[in-house]
Amino acid sequence: MTPLKTAIGTYGATKPLKEGRVPTNGMTLEHIEVEPIIAAMRRMCRGLEFDICEMAFTTYLCARAAGKPFTAIPVFVTRNFHHWAISINTKSGIKEPKDLEGRVVGVNRGYTVTTGLWARGILQSQYGVNLDKVTWVPTDDEHVQEFKAPPNVDYARFRGRNLSELLETGQIDAAIGEMKSDSPDIRQLIPDARNAAFDYFRKTGIYPINHGVVIKNALLKERPSLADDLFRAFEGSKAIYMKNLDGNSMTAWDKAAADNAKVVGDPFPYGIEANRKALEAITQFGVDQRMTPRKFTVEELFAVN
Repeated sequence: MTPLKTAIGTYGATKPLKEGRVPTNGMTLEHIEVEPIIAAMRRMCRGLEFDICEMAFTTYLCARAAGKPFTAIPVFVTRNFHHWAISINTKSGIKEPKDLEGRVVGVNRGYTVTTGLWARGILQSQYGVNLDKVTWVPTDDEHVQEFKAPPNVDYARFRGRNLSELLETGQIDAAIGEMKSDSPDIRQLIPDARNAAFDYFRKTGIYPINHGVVIKNALLKERPSLADDLFRAFEGSKAIYMKNLDGNSMTAWDKAAADNAKVVGDPFPYGIEANRKALEAITQFGVDQRMTPRKFTVEELFAVN
């Protein structure tokens, strides 16, 4: 079989697969290193450069809405909570989430980044924020070129700018994304975000997903067993990793997942049923935030259960 070109990040749960330590049922995987991995997602959406590719899940939803010819398997290689991701400048006068209404809020990279979707979904569903009353200003465009943003998304204002700098200087009132700032004026909007996130899980059962894995439709048609074979390979890779989770040399994603495991149990659940609540939430948030024209059913998004 012709080698399959893959672009997958190296995480604790994917490393055994990338090192060839997992049976692949005849598949030959040619791992192409792309740094940062989000660049591979853009290349996949715009040029179908890979046979198998890691994909931010909101990017995948937008890609499916645009008719891109690839389909996911229910393997989620990165995931985390996102209550931490909303920061404010204390000089803005923002005291609580509802105060974001009428304000300008920056978003690291594009409007459709997965952290942005989850953070806005939390603001809307938990804190009653009317997202349409906020002006969202991304610092970059979207991976899916065909995406048409809502009218309250302004790409032109701060494209290419540094999000932390914009917040420190008061050019924006709040921001979604990682802040690299030592300014005493910058703080997280949601107090004790870690425990707030764990409470969110306990109340809703939602353990947010970030990145999944997609396969070209042409290959799925050519080899019907490919999705199942790949799913089992990722499960085998995860099993090797999980045998010694605490002893592994972990990335930041893995360390966060190991911490989350104390509350959620399995830090990397695969399969549809184990992730149904998160999938139902992310597809609903996608509609609420006008990333997709309709709510996808969970089953239609995947080539395997």
